[in-house]
Amino acid sequence: MRFENTRWVVVGGSAGMGLAIARKALGGGAEVTIAARSAEKLDRARQTLGGGVRAQVVDTTDEATVVELFRAAGEIDYLLIPGTALRLGPWRTMPVEDVLFSLRGKFVGPFLCARHARLRPGGSITFWSGILSRRPGQNDAVLAAVNAAVEGMTRALARDLAPLRVNCISPGMVAGTDAYLEMPAEAREQMFQAIAGRLPARRVGQPEDIASLAIEVATNPFLTGAVIDIDGGGIVA
Repeated sequence: MRFENTRWVVVGGSAGMGLAIARKALGGGAEVTIAARSAEKLDRARQTLGGGVRAQVVDTTDEATVVELFRAAGEIDYLLIPGTALRLGPWRTMPVEDVLFSLRGKFVGPFLCARHARLRPGGSITFWSGILSRRPGQNDAVLAAVNAAVEGMTRALARDLAPLRVNCISPGMVAGTDAYLEMPAEAREQMFQAIAGRLPARRVGQPEDIASLAIEVATNPFLTGAVIDIDGGGIVA
């Protein structure tokens, strides 16, 4: 696919799914800005991606930095927001501050990005939710609710922003992201293997799996208001 003369902003583009999306868009000739909270991670991502990519630090819970991101980006064609900030824990004992942090990180932040992005005609916004919105496990009350909020926002903004398109990707377990870096490597791999064994696909996802779908969702001119599962069959397992 070719993306010459298009501008992309990938929030959370310094690692994992976002980095894979940026790589594919750049490979198609797009002009890409990656944004994330960590300047260090952005520098590493720029080295990985090579020339042509722009990078900007943003904290999506701080509206002033979101405004600056899109001021610098100018008019864009595609906004994708795989990067979020979460604090998780048992819902009975989880501090309310952590609940609100997760709400700000995964719902309010993408909301602010959608509010301040300046999209060209034919453009689109792609949010990220997750399988837990409809199939929560133990102690998933907070994340299930936040994911559901993102999906509701997707459908509402698809109407409000039409004919701009707004969609949401709902991934299951994806390896190769920063989400599980704090786990010991052996425990992390055991978790991936256990989940893969329960999935119809018999594997967990990789960033490139999600990136391929994200490119199609962002650019398909007949797709809007959709929440699209990519979970190895997790929603039916």
